[in-house]
Amino acid sequence: MTIRLAAQEHMLEGATLVEKFRFAQACGFDGVELRGAGKGWFGARVEEVRAARAAGVVMPTVCVMMDHFIGDFDAARRKDAREQMKILLSVIVEAGGFGAVTPASYGMFSLRLPPFEPPRTAEQDREILLEELTALGEHARDVGAVVLLEPLNRYEDHMVNTLAAGAGLVREVGLASVALIGDFFHMSIEESDPAQALRDVAPHLRHLQLGDTNRLEPGAGHYDWARSLDALEEIGYDGWMAMECRLSGPPAQVLPRVSALLRRPAGADA
Repeated sequence: MTIRLAAQEHMLEGATLVEKFRFAQACGFDGVELRGAGKGWFGARVEEVRAARAAGVVMPTVCVMMDHFIGDFDAARRKDAREQMKILLSVIVEAGGFGAVTPASYGMFSLRLPPFEPPRTAEQDREILLEELTALGEHARDVGAVVLLEPLNRYEDHMVNTLAAGAGLVREVGLASVALIGDFFHMSIEESDPAQALRDVAPHLRHLQLGDTNRLEPGAGHYDWARSLDALEEIGYDGWMAMECRLSGPPAQVLPRVSALLRRPAGADA
């Protein structure tokens, strides 16, 4: 398996995307995952990312960074989230990338915290997510991109917590432009066997985000990286893995350790 590693742009040293990419390469990384702010701000970066692409910067994905998402309880906020995601999908293609990451929601409601009863039923949640993912998938198909649905842990979202749940929605939408992303931090909370969970959703898995059990970089917690890397080898995973976590120290010290950890020989202990 060829490991392709990206780091989100905010954790890379440098004033420009070109400088950040060069720093990433020096740390053993292959690309930069962009961060997609709302209010049209990411759309305003189109000339910046075009120039960076022309200079050789590799930007495979963008992760949405907003306070509302496609599963919001409020219809107006859902609509805005959809439109902002369309911008992310269009601009990441201009960057030479392929995917835009979104959860169903983040920090909106948890079944594990008071008041415990959401204002919508599970069936209503499902209908709304299918509607939104279909609309985004159609736009992604038209521009040549992929919507990447990210399951979050039970304390951050109440709708899509496991890889299996995310894969079920992806299957039901039925568009090649809608796929699944796994985040190892969330998996460490929700999956009883993360390695097997990766195997089970292999046909739908297009992207991965990196974070250990404590939401620090891989190797700083107690996640079993060897087993998951072996599972990814077994399923022939050929997508990207992008850092989405906090760092335990300066990037110039931490990122090379992450690269060394993840680029171990197949079957070796991490």
